[in-house]
Amino acid sequence: MEKNGIIKYRQVGIIHSPFKEPIGTPIQPKEARGIKGRVEVFKEYEDGLDGIEEFSHLVLIYHFHLIKEGKLRVIPYMGDEPKGVFATRAPSRPNPIGISTVKLLKRDGNILHVENVDIIDSTPLLDIKPYVPFFDDYMDVKIGWLEERIHRLKETRDDGRFV
Repeated sequence: MEKNGIIKYRQVGIIHSPFKEPIGTPIQPKEARGIKGRVEVFKEYEDGLDGIEEFSHLVLIYHFHLIKEGKLRVIPYMGDEPKGVFATRAPSRPNPIGISTVKLLKRDGNILHVENVDIIDSTPLLDIKPYVPFFDDYMDVKIGWLEERIHRLKETRDDGRFV
């Protein structure tokens, strides 16, 4: 593949949530506690869900379908100054891919009932992975420029700046 090659992914489902537009949506699952949604996995991928009920949390990987243009420098939601997009979780990216860890409530066939949803309704689902604290939770972390701003998470909501 070339340096700037194109990679294609298949949409494997669709995420349903109460959020019909970005404005007002929580910016991280931690502040979307209790907000319920559904992950509809397309029927042809339903066999891939075998065993998923054994996990309490899932990592959803999805496409930010409302982003029109990716940017390399952004003013992040909890920031006041421009930062490189790779030092943020802003949705306006060269590849508009999002991740959210949600709680799995139950499975009904190809439908996953989840909560702690911070995702816009009708968002295309690219993949699902089980959340495994042993793999995904680190204690010796630095959070860079967010260290002095993390207290803003509770009141920060999407204000439409990236659409």
